Amino acid sequence: MNHFLVKSEPFKYSWEQFLSDKQTFWDGVRNYQARNNLQAMKKGDLVLFYHSNEGKEVVGIAKVVKEHYQDPTTADERWVVVDLAPIETLKRPVTLETIKKDPVLQNIALVRQGRLSVIPLTREEFDHIVALGSGIFVD
Repeated sequence: MNHFLVKSEPFKYSWEQFLSDKQTFWDGVRNYQARNNLQAMKKGDLVLFYHSNEGKEVVGIAKVVKEHYQDPTTADERWVVVDLAPIETLKRPVTLETIKKDPVLQNIALVRQGRLSVIPLTREEFDHIVALGSGIFVD
């Protein structure tokens, strides 16, 4: 299983809207590295949902329910989407500030490549952020 983080500006598409929709295709990616990360996603992979610009925090966990296919919002065949479904809202959001200060997360792409909208995570990084968001004490 792979792990990822996707970013969305809350005013464009929030976690609350995602929960209401129950499933969505993840569109609008126009960066080749982010596109390649979408293409690497497999059904069942876990995804952290991050509010960018406003909030700057991980707010929930989703899963990939359909692997990549042509982005229906463009005729350009270079761009793809995946279908995601929400699993769980974190008990407490994990802020970018918390992530930047955490020694376990020093090499996370969210910090190193801040503008990338679809980011691969190691299982350790994913589990650590989930633990921080659950309120469990993390060493």
